[in-house]
Amino acid sequence: MMKWLKQQGRTPQPNDAETIMSINGNFEMIAAVLGYQLPKTLLAEMNTDLQNDIKQMQMFDDSMPTLIQLKNLGYNVAICSNAAMPYGEHAEHLLPPLDAYAWSFKVGANKPKPFIYQYFLTQMNCQPNEVLFIGDTQLADVDGPRKLGITARLIDRKNDEKILDILSSLTFLKKYKSFF
Repeated sequence: MMKWLKQQGRTPQPNDAETIMSINGNFEMIAAVLGYQLPKTLLAEMNTDLQNDIKQMQMFDDSMPTLIQLKNLGYNVAICSNAAMPYGEHAEHLLPPLDAYAWSFKVGANKPKPFIYQYFLTQMNCQPNEVLFIGDTQLADVDGPRKLGITARLIDRKNDEKILDILSSLTFLKKYKSFF
């Protein structure tokens, strides 16, 4: 869509990705927010590509068992993600029931904006010092949460690091009641 919009004369904006991910709507709605109407053939092609992309989505092997184990141990567990609507909705169906979801398309904000972190803190009724945030992006998953006083750890999925690798390295784990 962004390529087509550029061909139509629209200059890409630095916040385009944030705008797209924070809209709770489909391609037509996103284009309308950006001031355009997509041709039917392009829209059909984009929707087909999207469905194929979504079919390829899968969780990391360690995610489901670790989330379930944390829930069984009594921890609150939430997801905080910069996800466009179709990806977030599909991901939510792959996940076990969690205590909260802070999807950028539902919250209307993206990481590292403080609002998305504050959203899940409010949903979970947690204080920042009660939370351990684990993610794979320095700016969004470590720097952003830390600005609010949330303990955050980077997971290196490219080198096969697992969530339990992060958790087992934390000797003070019992002080947390929530994980994101």
